[in-house]
Amino acid sequence: MVITIIFPVLNEKKRLESGITRTVEYLQEIRYEDYEIIIVDNGSEDETPRIAGELCEKYEKVRFERIDVRGVGAAFRRGVEVSRGDVVGYMDIDLSTNIRHLGEAIHIFSANDEVEYINGSRFAKESDTRGRKWYRKITSRGLLILLKGFLGMKCSDAICGFTFVRRRQALDLVKGCSQDNGWFYMIEFLLRAEKRGMNILDYPVEWQEDYNTTVKIFRTICDYIVQIARLWVMFYIKKQV
Repeated sequence: MVITIIFPVLNEKKRLESGITRTVEYLQEIRYEDYEIIIVDNGSEDETPRIAGELCEKYEKVRFERIDVRGVGAAFRRGVEVSRGDVVGYMDIDLSTNIRHLGEAIHIFSANDEVEYINGSRFAKESDTRGRKWYRKITSRGLLILLKGFLGMKCSDAICGFTFVRRRQALDLVKGCSQDNGWFYMIEFLLRAEKRGMNILDYPVEWQEDYNTTVKIFRTICDYIVQIARLWVMFYIKKQV
């Protein structure tokens, strides 16, 4: 089984080399060779492309894609489209989610054909989340309340930064999702998988807050509210899943 690991990046010159190197070294440590890593740069204006090119030269299983549109959603969508693995997914380049969960995901997909989707969760009972700032806890919990109340979300987290899906199902979901380019695309991706009855494993993870995040909280919240309203109309008025 080949696994594709997508790393969406935007101006990540400080963390790109470390994130890729740690991932490659971990896969070597567990002796797993059937993988590809795709760095998808969505509009960096720093040295990220140069560093990505150097990493591709250093590691033969690392590839680089450049798109002109900013946003994690756009980067993930492009990564899925050009992926070659049987399973495709993404992780944050800061590796906030413990890297050992990558090995666990590989084992789960290899051992259980029925599992179609692994959704990393910071809020499952068994999860271990550290360093989370109080205001980010509030915004995350508030988002979950809205998603569960208005859109009927079943999973315990929506955007942990650790998502893996069998490629055939991922391609189908990409076709059905909107062309939103931001973070909410990943939420829509999960919600549509739920609505389609996919076998989703809501997976507890060990997760460490990254204090250097570039996410703009207020702007992100406003966008989420607009996007939740859009999906509510789509799911319950137009009934398109």
